[in-house]
Amino acid sequence: QVQLVESGGGLVQAGGSLRLSCGASGRTFSGYRMGWFRQSSGKEREFVAAISWSGGRQYYGDSVKGRFTISRDNAKNRVYLQMNILKPEDTGVYYCAAAPVDSYVYTPRSYDDWGQGTQVTVSS
Repeated sequence: QVQLVESGGGLVQAGGSLRLSCGASGRTFSGYRMGWFRQSSGKEREFVAAISWSGGRQYYGDSVKGRFTISRDNAKNRVYLQMNILKPEDTGVYYCAAAPVDSYVYTPRSYDDWGQGTQVTVSS
């Protein structure tokens, strides 16, 4: 079990950028695959990006591919989501999550530990 806290959300204009951070308190997430999901009003939680524990493999949802970049720094016990060329459709609450390394990447059910989320709002 790891305890996760997200930060870096806010209000940004379309075309702008934000970087989200996720940190673990009290316990390292080394050995876990880390993921980002988002949820907007009235929609199901959506896969955004994931990264293997070593950082060697990254996965992206189709809607963010080419615009978002996930990375991690295990020495600092942090994972990041760099979001560029933001669109109004990217608006939502973004959640950091941790999963066993051999679990399925794309489903929320694979992830055992979740942060409380950080709001991202993109204005047109």
